[in-house]
Amino acid sequence: MSQQSVVALERVTRRYRLGRSEVVALDALSLEVPAGEFLSITGPSGSGKSTLLNVMAGLDRPDAGRVRVAGEDLEDLSDDARSALRLRKIGFVFQAFHLFPTFTVEENVLWPLEFLGASRGEASQRVGEALDAVTVPPSARSRRPNELSGGEQQRVAIARALATDPVLLLADEPTGNLDSRTSQTILD
Repeated sequence: MSQQSVVALERVTRRYRLGRSEVVALDALSLEVPAGEFLSITGPSGSGKSTLLNVMAGLDRPDAGRVRVAGEDLEDLSDDARSALRLRKIGFVFQAFHLFPTFTVEENVLWPLEFLGASRGEASQRVGEALDAVTVPPSARSRRPNELSGGEQQRVAIARALATDPVLLLADEPTGNLDSRTSQTILD
C-alpha cells in the first residue's frame, strides 16, 4: 500500500450470515485510491458497493484483509479512534441521508464542525460555502428535513459531508434523488 493513497484495501473480505447461508460481499478485494482521484463504483443491487464504502469508512470491519485511510490502519484503531478519524478525515453521504429531524438545514451541516471545535465564525462560513456549493438556497436553510424534498435532503447530506473538508469523501448513491442537471452540478 502506497503512503500516497488516501484509501487502500489489501485483500479485504467481508461475509454476512443470512440464516444458514453465507453471503460474500467482498472477496479478497485490493484497491488503492490516490489523493485527488475520483472513483465511481457501479454494479447491481446487492453486489457489495455499500459494504465496500462502510468498510472504507471503518463503520464495518472486514473479516480478513487490511484497510488504510489517510495513512491509518483501521485495524489498529479503537472504536473511538475510528470515530475520530471519520470526523476529521472522512465525509460520508449515506443513501438514507441520516439528517437530524429536529435540526434545521444549517444545524445539520454545522453539527460535525462543532465536534471539530471550529470557531463560530469559521463554522458559519463553512456551512454557507457547503450549502452554496450544492445549491441549497438561503430560503431553505432554516427548514427541517421533513420540510424538504428528497433531492434537497440529499444536497444537505452532501453539504454536511463537504463542510469538514475531508481528505476522503465517500458517497453511497449521492445523486439518486437528484435530477440530471443538479446531479452534474454536484459531481462538478
